[in-house]
Amino acid sequence: MKDIHSLRPAEGKLGVLLPGLGAVATTTISGILLARRGLGRPIGSITQMGTLRFGAQGLERIATVADTVPLANLGQLEFGAWDIFPDNAWEAALHAQVLDRSHLHEIREELEAIRPMKGVFYPGYVKRLDGTHTKSARSKAEMVELAREDVRTFKRERSCDRLTSVWCGSTEAWAAPTDVHRSVKAFEAGLTRDDAAISNAQIHAWAMLKERVPFANASPNLCVDFPAARELARELCVPVAGKDLKTGQTLVKTMLAPGLRARMLGLIGWYSTNILGNRDGEVLDDPESFRAKEASKLGVLEQILRPDLHPELYSDFVHKVRIDYYRPRGDAKEGWDNVDLFGWLDYPMQLKVNFQCRDSILAAPLVLDLLLLLDLAARAGLHGTQDWLSFYFKSPMTSREGAAPEHDVFVQRAFLDDALRALAGEAGHAQPRRHP
Repeated sequence: MKDIHSLRPAEGKLGVLLPGLGAVATTTISGILLARRGLGRPIGSITQMGTLRFGAQGLERIATVADTVPLANLGQLEFGAWDIFPDNAWEAALHAQVLDRSHLHEIREELEAIRPMKGVFYPGYVKRLDGTHTKSARSKAEMVELAREDVRTFKRERSCDRLTSVWCGSTEAWAAPTDVHRSVKAFEAGLTRDDAAISNAQIHAWAMLKERVPFANASPNLCVDFPAARELARELCVPVAGKDLKTGQTLVKTMLAPGLRARMLGLIGWYSTNILGNRDGEVLDDPESFRAKEASKLGVLEQILRPDLHPELYSDFVHKVRIDYYRPRGDAKEGWDNVDLFGWLDYPMQLKVNFQCRDSILAAPLVLDLLLLLDLAARAGLHGTQDWLSFYFKSPMTSREGAAPEHDVFVQRAFLDDALRALAGEAGHAQPRRHP
């Protein structure tokens, strides 16, 4: 493991490439632009506001993350994006209705200058959208090459020294890996024959990996979490992470469930429902897209509660998740949780949570952190799946295929902090893995 003295420095421009210029991407970009003018605070970002503890208890010292590891600063970021609609970042941000127009007006010129490149779009994977600003190609293999050319052109024209990317596009229909995902050779043959199992997100991700751009998947899509992508990331020394940002209801769930287990309180059932009215909600109104999100949301409780270790408490609980598209709510997502539990002498109790949150406000700091931490990983010589970034995801990818992911948000945060201390050269902490 390289320590802080052998990390390549964060010099020059860092190009940020975001497939999908919707609510999450425009909120992220706008927040960064406002923060670097001193017109807003990047609350929720560990890279910007987090601290790390060093030393033994009683002798510890506290340092900010930014002072501990050499991250790119916000002034070094140069933004690019793809989208299936032609709106520039100003127009897209107004359409998303996340940030106030008066807030956006301060950075209007900078947002208007961010115009999306044409997106990769085969409509069968996102049935509720009809893209009007899309690439044309004779095959999916050619589509990858067009996306790669976009990457090279952006890097050259914007004079970027390095690039980093997070998928911010819509949730695609649920899909399991097939034979085409088994190896690089199989995947590239599938691209040539337009294999139906290769989606828009996978095409974008493959282009990023081929251009050696660190990449994270913020959605529940099958994107880089299959053997061929792992093989390519290892072969080309590219760090990857995913999947599905842990923002609202699942964030609350992964904070509450460890508390139930710590107190040895039993669980009878956990019912979760959401309403949201943004483009993500519209896309999730399609049953196949919702299936991808549902699989991501349902996976957390069993790993945290461990019914195999505590069958008398957790072997038979019911876990249900619903998401309903409700246009009037916009990006102001609302989640309700009803938790039926039991305690001393099996007496039943209930816990009810109503989280009135803002989806993109919670997602934006995670996107910023992932962009900067993946760049850090690349400069440290790390590649393959970055387990230490599991803190940011509902369905964390693991470097060992088939291994169970960690979902407890407090364990995940400790893993992240240990990795940052290791990158800073602090002895005695677990080091991030180099290989998947």
